Amino acid sequence: MNYIKHLNAIFQRFSKDSSLNATHISVYMALFQSWNIHRFKELFYIHRDEIMEMAKIGSNPTYHRCLRKLHDQKYIQYLPSHNPYKGSRVRMFIFDASSKQVVNKLESTSKQALTPLVNLNKQNKNINKLELPQNENEVLIFFRNKNWPELEARKFYNHYTSIGWLVRGKITITNWHATAENWMLKVNEFQSQSSVFQNSDNLKTTKYKNYAEPL
Repeated sequence: MNYIKHLNAIFQRFSKDSSLNATHISVYMALFQSWNIHRFKELFYIHRDEIMEMAKIGSNPTYHRCLRKLHDQKYIQYLPSHNPYKGSRVRMFIFDASSKQVVNKLESTSKQALTPLVNLNKQNKNINKLELPQNENEVLIFFRNKNWPELEARKFYNHYTSIGWLVRGKITITNWHATAENWMLKVNEFQSQSSVFQNSDNLKTTKYKNYAEPL
């Protein structure tokens, strides 16, 4: 996919589409960046907080309204999951300099390039593979956006890489973003408990006992 031709074509289309405003374009560019991180895969998962942060949007209704508008205008295909533990998916339609799109068979016409349904079936079979980070740098970026140190990101990546990205040794992770956020919650919980234990003295004893004195 030639992303330069794609961006030139999409901005030409934006300039002619009076139904869009700056917020719609901002959300689209955030989706494009996420698409880039996923190496321009046909179908990929998105994380609401991450897209909103990149698009500089602070309202959930505005975020969903922009996604639906981009979907209706055939810029993207938005596949909401309606499940807080499983992210929604997005397909970015490809535009070239002549403003043609590459869409799936359900939305295509005879003048449009088609995405084979065989590839879509393979994509669905490999959905777990899509949900794993491409490399350590992707994990570092995610943790950095959540204001977490790089060391914690490396611990998370090394831990799950060493166990094959499985939960309890047999369940394949389907949303590594959610797994990472659970990791952060557990780290915070552990640090809070450690702080309580360090500040408590259940035995009520002095720290500088003179053992030369008789009991």
